[in-house]
Amino acid sequence: MPHDAAVASVSSRLKLLALFAVFLLPMAVAWGMVEWRLGIPEGRIAHGQLTPDLPALEAWPLDEVAKQGEDDWVLAFDCPAACDAQADRWWRLHRALGRDAHRISRLRLGGSGEVLPGAAAADWTQAAAWRSPGRLWVFDPDGRAVLAYAPDVETAQVLEDLELLLERNPEPPMARLHAE
Repeated sequence: MPHDAAVASVSSRLKLLALFAVFLLPMAVAWGMVEWRLGIPEGRIAHGQLTPDLPALEAWPLDEVAKQGEDDWVLAFDCPAACDAQADRWWRLHRALGRDAHRISRLRLGGSGEVLPGAAAADWTQAAAWRSPGRLWVFDPDGRAVLAYAPDVETAQVLEDLELLLERNPEPPMARLHAE
């Protein structure tokens, strides 16, 4: 019987080691992936440039900033003197959002002429270091700059980013009730 006891002891130890491996191995693999950047995709999710250093929209040197809804994301574009094509481009993008279009407010910064339906206009009161004619910024509902786009960005890329942002940041459950 001593042989059977030894086999049972080894078997119990192997079971215990297997149990530890089941729980500790995934943690060790995850730590290795983070530490040595193994198996983590290098591709970018957003097409725009992340802008954590920009001040909040309320601190921008603008005369008056208005958005339609309290929980709206803001799509602000810096408009040179003549920007009808650019304003139309962002109006069409806004419409392309479909059922989520009500969650976005458009803000034209500078420029002149009529504002397209669903947009607001604000004028620069002084020069800002980050100002760039033709640039587009996306602000979260709290007014923080999230993404910035160069003037030559493809509209489809901005649409893709906005759809992803709106999907990952769902509308507050009571927002529709307050809107009605």
